[in-house]
Amino acid sequence: MKRIFFAAVALIGIAYIFLYLTGNKHVPTALYKTILHGKLGPDINELNDFATNRIIKAEGQAWPVSVHYNLMVGSSSALQKLKELETTAFLVIKDDSLLYEWYDLGYDKETLSNSFSMAKSFTAALIGCALKDGLIQSLDEPIGKYIEAYAVAPYDKITIRHALMMSSGLDFKESYGSLFAWPAKAYYGDDVNATIIGPEKIAEPGTVYAYKGGDSQLLGMVIKKVTGMAVAEYAAKRLWTKIGAESDAFWSLDKEGGMEKVSCCYYATARDFARFGKLYLQYGKWDNEQIIDSSFIAQSLLPGAPKKENGEPNLEYGYQWWLLAHKGQKVFYARGIKGQYIFVVPQTKTIIVRLGHKRAEKKGDELPSDIFDWLNLAQDL
Repeated sequence: MKRIFFAAVALIGIAYIFLYLTGNKHVPTALYKTILHGKLGPDINELNDFATNRIIKAEGQAWPVSVHYNLMVGSSSALQKLKELETTAFLVIKDDSLLYEWYDLGYDKETLSNSFSMAKSFTAALIGCALKDGLIQSLDEPIGKYIEAYAVAPYDKITIRHALMMSSGLDFKESYGSLFAWPAKAYYGDDVNATIIGPEKIAEPGTVYAYKGGDSQLLGMVIKKVTGMAVAEYAAKRLWTKIGAESDAFWSLDKEGGMEKVSCCYYATARDFARFGKLYLQYGKWDNEQIIDSSFIAQSLLPGAPKKENGEPNLEYGYQWWLLAHKGQKVFYARGIKGQYIFVVPQTKTIIVRLGHKRAEKKGDELPSDIFDWLNLAQDL
């Protein structure tokens, strides 16, 4: 038994050294937080599993409630879909009033939930704030002006705009099925900024749109550099205290006192998530204050880089916001991997928030089909 014990310890030690030397020291943490806790990956309830920075609210503004609030319900098939995909929150706001609100699985209007990649859209908004504040002079400034490792070839031509458009031309290994790919390293590692240093260049900056969280993390590093404060602190100062948030939010860090994982992991309530949609619907204006320049918002909601990796035209992504047309109406939306969505339909002044544990299966470049379920459900109310 002693020999078995010491052999096991030796094997574990060798494995850890190997993981450390190959840049995969996040793997033990990932296994501990998933497999050893009965999970196969991250979930929406991990607020207390990681260090966080608080995004402090000011005086909250309650959403006006429609006279038709919750008087209408969707079809039985739509409601069944909400259940099947383990939806925790579904909100519809129309004409600036709360029209429909549905919660399940122990969630309510005060429950904080992980945004996952919806956070990318919030990070883009902070770039817009920094631009308005004069901390960034132009979106065409090179990233290398603020990140030393990007001041040299082959990275010195990458601009802030390129990162906003997910067109840095860098290979961040954006695979969600591998424990050794960038998303796992960023989510479970203890130095998220280190994960974006030294990637391979695979395309000229600005020419190809390719979805990858590393581009968002570049934006986070720029925000921290130009503001001289934590990203969450700047988010509180320039957004959260100004758009009427009713609850404090939280942003997960790579370690205590570390860096925000800005491509994911913003925890807020469904009602407060909807405020980001309203801010963009109103072209950056809230009450009587222009928080983000309207020109930045307008650019954000147009397709960015001209083509996708497969050579097809890029019609689906702007500045960290997704774009689509549905039933003759333009829609822009933030999106997270577990089916987190903030949809905005400008033509009908509608904002939809859906949070939950699952989304519909995604095949290749196809959009998850539940996107259309939620848009249709809101339209039918």
